[in-house]
Amino acid sequence: MLGSRRPVVSPATGRKRGRAWGCPPPGHGWAGPGDEGIAENEELLLLPFSASAALRRGLTQRGTQIKAKAAARKSKTSSPLPSSPEPAVKPQPKPSDKLNPKTIDPFAAPSRTPSAFAATYAKGGIPCRLMHGSVKHRLHWECPLETVSFDPLLVTLAEGLRETKHPYTFVSKEGFKELLLTEGAAEKAIPLLPRLVPVLKAALAHSDDEVFERGLDALVQLSAVVGPSLNDHLKHLLTNLSRRLMDKKFREKITVALQKLEQYGGKATVTIIKSKIPTYCSVFP
Repeated sequence: MLGSRRPVVSPATGRKRGRAWGCPPPGHGWAGPGDEGIAENEELLLLPFSASAALRRGLTQRGTQIKAKAAARKSKTSSPLPSSPEPAVKPQPKPSDKLNPKTIDPFAAPSRTPSAFAATYAKGGIPCRLMHGSVKHRLHWECPLETVSFDPLLVTLAEGLRETKHPYTFVSKEGFKELLLTEGAAEKAIPLLPRLVPVLKAALAHSDDEVFERGLDALVQLSAVVGPSLNDHLKHLLTNLSRRLMDKKFREKITVALQKLEQYGGKATVTIIKSKIPTYCSVFP
């Protein structure tokens, strides 16, 4: 008989439980909060052998689901929140960057093929070397400048005006100027004008402001040496000057350069300049 079977001692309270003593039927629960697993085990013990196997499986699945939910809640509380990615911090420029020019890092891996001027300078194709001084730098020529051939050295130095790194910038600028100051430079430079003008034009069209200024200074120096011989090629150079003339930063410098070109080229230069820059005012009365 179901009512005459021996009572079961509860492991939680130590009391006897069972249907024979008027205990509530299975399903009403014996355990308090947090004792779901104990109550279900007790219910399984109180069930007779003739109970349905489906009911036993349902109670077992219920207990498994409760344990899984408790484990999920514990893992959520213990797992840290995903940290948001930190914004990228842009490095601030150092104060020393304004004092030191751009130099070549000898330990850096070569990122691209060196320019023609850099390759020529590295191979010793330019017969001068940079001498570092405490106040300023200077060039040391391996032979007297009067004996140096302008072809192709003068064109190579003009190509170096487009360099943006030290020491190429200094070598090309100073070398071009010192070469034009030698005796008999006019006779050597005039035959090279068809090759010099395209190179100077490329320097004047460069986006770098320092390259443009070096090209403008070289143009004035060349005009002072060759004089009116530059007039036949001047119109090819004025287009870039007219574009830069709209910039207030270079307006005064370009105006002074045009006046020097007119002074060295003569009155015929005025007509050439005004054909490209109509607002130009002549220095001649």
